[in-house]
Parts: sequence; C-alpha cells; structure tokens
Amino acid sequence: MDTYDVIVIGAGAVGENAAAIPAQRGLRVAIVESHLVGGECSYWACIPSKTLLNPGRILEFARSNPATRSAVTGSLEPGSVFRRRDEMVSEWDDSSQADWVADNGIELIRGHARLAGERSVAVTGDDGRTKPYRAERAVIVATGSEPVSPDIEGIEDITTWTSRDLTGATEVPARLAIVGGGAVGVEMAQAWAWLGSEVTLIHNSERLLAAEEPFVGEEIARALRESGVRVVTGADTKRVRPVEGGAALEVDVAGEIEEIVVDEVAVAAGRRPRTDDLGVESVGLSPGDPLEVDDHMLVTGVGGDWLYAVGDVNGRALLTHAGKYQARIAGAHASGVAGAAVDAIPATPRVIFTNPEVAAVGLTEQQAADAGISVDVVTHDIGAIAAAGTLGEGYSGTAELVIDRCGGVVVGATFVGPQVAELLHSATVAIVGRVPLRRLWHAVPAFPTFSEVWLRLLESYRDAGWDPYAP
Repeated sequence: MDTYDVIVIGAGAVGENAAAIPAQRGLRVAIVESHLVGGECSYWACIPSKTLLNPGRILEFARSNPATRSAVTGSLEPGSVFRRRDEMVSEWDDSSQADWVADNGIELIRGHARLAGERSVAVTGDDGRTKPYRAERAVIVATGSEPVSPDIEGIEDITTWTSRDLTGATEVPARLAIVGGGAVGVEMAQAWAWLGSEVTLIHNSERLLAAEEPFVGEEIARALRESGVRVVTGADTKRVRPVEGGAALEVDVAGEIEEIVVDEVAVAAGRRPRTDDLGVESVGLSPGDPLEVDDHMLVTGVGGDWLYAVGDVNGRALLTHAGKYQARIAGAHASGVAGAAVDAIPATPRVIFTNPEVAAVGLTEQQAADAGISVDVVTHDIGAIAAAGTLGEGYSGTAELVIDRCGGVVVGATFVGPQVAELLHSATVAIVGRVPLRRLWHAVPAFPTFSEVWLRLLESYRDAGWDPYAP
C-alpha cells in the first residue's frame, strides 16, 4: 500500500491549494483527480463564464461613451467569442495544470477516489482496477459540487443544459430558457442574450439574487431587460415537454399558466455537495450530505482529527476564492500549524459579473438584524461620482454600507454598477480589519476614481448625525 503524509481528493483550484501548503512544508502529498486537473473553475465555471461575458460588457462600455460610440459598427461575432473561450480553458487540456502539480512536488494520481475507512483512500483507475492508499496525517476532501435538477414534471423527458453547457456550448440557440435566478442564471442570461439568443429567465422568487440586498435584484432585473432578456419572476415551472426542435415549459405566473417554447432549456437551480460516491459511509457519514466542518476545516463527527473538507463540499460558501481560503487553512493545519483556523468575522466577498456588476461582502441589513446587531444603513448613487461620467453616459448604480452602530465599524457593503468589483477588496479589508469609521474618514480616495464613493458614503453618514471628529 502506497503511503503519503497527506492525500487530497479533488484537483480543482481548491484541491490544488490544499495540496500546495503541506508540499511546501516538506510533506509527502498526493492529489487524486478523476477528470481534469484544475476542476470546475478552470474549465466550466469562473474562467469560461467571464470570458463569455466580457465581450458584451466591453461593447456596452464602448456604446455608452459618445467618443467611442461611432466606432461600434456591429454586434458580437459568436465564433470569435467561443474561440477566445476555448483558448482560456486551454481547449480543455489540463497538461499545464498537471505540470504545475508536479513542479510543486505533489504526486498526481488519476482515478476516482473513495474513502475506505480511517486515513484510507481507494482509487479506481480507468482500467477498472482499485488500489489502496494510506494518509499518515490527513485526507483533505475537495470534490466540489454538482448541479441540482429541479422537481419539474417531465424534466427527465428532455435534454437540459447544465452550467457546463451554458459555458461550453459552441452554437447560439435561437431561443433559450434559463430556470434559476441566482448568480449562474443572471450571468449566463446576459451573456447569451449578447451572443444573439432570445433568452427567457424564469425564477420562482419575486426577486433575482434573493440572498443579496433587495435593490440588487431590482437593478439587475432592469439591466437584463435592457440587454434583451425576458425576466419572469415569481414563476413556478410546472411542467416541461418535448416539442419539435426543442421544449415547451408550462409556467405559472401569478396564477395564469403560460407556455414558453424554446430550443434549449438550461437549469441553474442550485448545486449540492459531491459526496454521493465518496465512500463517506465508511467513516460514519451520510452520502449526499455536505461534510460539516469546524473552523480548522476538520470534518465533525469523525474522530482522530484526520479528515478535512474544503470548498463547495462542506457547504459553507460555494465560491472558488472562499474554497481556496479554506484550503490554505486546512493545508496548514494538516501540516501541524495548530492555530490555523478561519476568521470569525463573516466577510466572504462575492461578485456577479453582469453589467452592471454586483459586488458584496459581509452582512446584508437583514442578516445583521438576524444576528442581533444594531445597524445603520447609508446609500449613495454611484452615478453621481465624477468617475462615472468619465466612463460614459447613463451610468447608474448604488453603493450601500451596513454599519454596526455600537461598534462604529462596517459589517457589510454592497455595490451595484459597472466596474464596481474593484471596490470590493477595500470593503473586505475594512470589515475583516474592523477598521473604525473614524479611521476610514482619513483614508483619502484618489480623484477621479470610483473609490470616491467611500467618502460620499461617510459624508452621508455624517449628515445623518455621525461625528467623525468625536473623541
């Protein structure tokens, strides 16, 4: 039986980070992958989705500025967009990622891994043979998540697009329905509308991006409609059936059944942790459930302090950067750094790369109230910032800070507008560092940049009664 100090299951971006830390500290590390090294983010999610979105965003920026508008004489050429996407995902060839693994002193094992008891992993290769491995220190699970199929009558009778099809397709459907109004749904609705598809976005909630502040969903719905997307909210998709050349969806909208006929149906209705075929029952856990973890990323309910879970598979935050952060914690702790633990302050940044962008971090006003924090909320029109005018005409957007009234610190921030994602890290630093507002008052923003909105937000708070000079 081959033995390593640490075995990582899953060689996506999160698993790579989990493996790199103990390898850098001189431990013997193996990483197991059944598909492409680099995982979902590299080939089917973050990278291809943003590559599909950015051409349309650039085109809209050019059209918004009178100085460049006349230079825009046509629309996007889908073939060129797809070719650039294919380049960015290395034509779905993971050779360079595999080289990175080897260059970092990590052994790559190809095959499907399952837990086989304490510190044991069984890997089945393409030849069908299964080989046992043992981890002296730790096994780190980084198997990610998979799409959830909604409970819609007839859904099994048609071929649906998943998030992978939305980012990997090579032809533009004339009519596309997307079921789900979360991050994947809104981003891909806009991307495919820009590519020339007649897109209908169907969401069962009254508000898109319902986990964010209420104004976010309203502003994104308006932007999607301006991009040509038909947005149907508060809609319950009752049934799907195949028709010639496509599918028909029967949708209940305010008590009225409407039939929507399309060429393709994409499902973006959430994801679940990939634990069904992981062998978790061998250590007393239930297949299909998320692997709940403590702040060291150790899986709870499993004795011996040897099993870790990072990224989507633990259900904490289904975001690549959040998973990579967790992976660094787990990798350090598994290497013997006893103090390695995630921070207690909830400050995971999140970005929706539509136009306008949505950038948020920390708590929403409702989440803060649920946590028993007494807060003040200040907002400002980003379109009133001088930088907005330099970008182009018609800029609109909103900035909001959620402020802990007693602590005098920011606990949440949300920005909606073109190019606001670059404002997010300053907000993250303010929240994680618990920077007092009276110190932020002296953080002078450069002019004319979008960061000036920080000053305007603090001025609004001052005008509401806060004294930046009080002792």
